[in-house]
Amino acid sequence: MTFEEYVAARLPALLRQATALAGDPHVAEDVVQDVLIKAQARWKQIRGVDVPDAYLRKMIVNELLSARRRVAAALRRERAQPPAPVLDGADVVVVQRAAILQMIRTLPARQRIVIALRYFEDMADGDIAALLDCTEGTVRSQASRALAKLRGIAATQPPQEEE
Repeated sequence: MTFEEYVAARLPALLRQATALAGDPHVAEDVVQDVLIKAQARWKQIRGVDVPDAYLRKMIVNELLSARRRVAAALRRERAQPPAPVLDGADVVVVQRAAILQMIRTLPARQRIVIALRYFEDMADGDIAALLDCTEGTVRSQASRALAKLRGIAATQPPQEEE
């Protein structure tokens, strides 16, 4: 498979993964673009591994962790924007999902990545630890801290009214 064929087939999935990990679709697009530029130069080597998707996922995680300042700046810009108005008759599930994603975006990069890999990518702690180059205990502690912070944020917000 050529690099162009791979990108044509897998770009939407790579963007979804990066968006889940970064918490911001614009940052995800930048990260995927940077990763694909690097991957193109090493495509012969990457194509030879058992699972190129896993290799590129690792590249995306590494790029996100090394670009924390860029992600933090994007999050600060997003928080500075006023929240979008909720339309009358909006589906409660959509509103709740948007609120949860907004809370996840406030997490530090490692915690956000652990939560995204665990709950959006359905990865086991051992797989996350291997991807992040840390121990399973570190993954569990990052997840625990993230969930505690999310619970704290949720507790301070007024309850959503159902229609």
